[in-house]
Amino acid sequence: MRVLYVEDEQFLADAVKHNLEKNGIDVDHAADGEDGLDKAVSNIYDCIILDIMLPKLSGIDILKRVREKKISTPVIMLSALSEVEDKVHGLDAGADDYLAKPFKTVELVARINALLRRPSEVKDDVYTFGDLNYNATQKTLNGCALTAKEADIIHELIKADGRLIQKEFLLSKIWGGEAYGEDNYIEVYMSRLRKTMRNLGVKTQIKTSRGLGYRLEKA
Repeated sequence: MRVLYVEDEQFLADAVKHNLEKNGIDVDHAADGEDGLDKAVSNIYDCIILDIMLPKLSGIDILKRVREKKISTPVIMLSALSEVEDKVHGLDAGADDYLAKPFKTVELVARINALLRRPSEVKDDVYTFGDLNYNATQKTLNGCALTAKEADIIHELIKADGRLIQKEFLLSKIWGGEAYGEDNYIEVYMSRLRKTMRNLGVKTQIKTSRGLGYRLEKA
């Protein structure tokens, strides 16, 4: 496995690179946005780990340009910013996952592995609930492309057929229990999915049962 790690804090970059390589992951490092973009568009990486705050070119700008070139390499955004809106901004730009600083290397490794893990089997291409149609092969909702985590979440919600799914189940199922208790982590993705559904004009809604979990509700 080969990843690109774009981070301008050299001490942090050296430490993370060392720990990833101890886990058998080959790492190429870029210390600024311009170098990061040059490496990212080479399209040779299995995953890109991308800090938001960078000299010369921001992580968001790099991500947008990568996606404009139709490069679908999974991207994990890193930032000290922890507000839901900041995370949604990264996801809107095309990120597949988001990790707030400071983080543990074991969590980063788990996120990388989860993004690159292929489903063992897909019994049906299309799953439906109300006016939602999810294509599990193309990872699209009513024709709209989703990020990997958004696709996993909507897949679980549709399969539940309106039943409540506990937050802890989603953390375990999709992140392998490696979200380390971030209370608002899943809500970032729920916010993004709700926005997508509004833009699609569907009537089905994601309902939150505070402190319990989430379910789909038909109009």
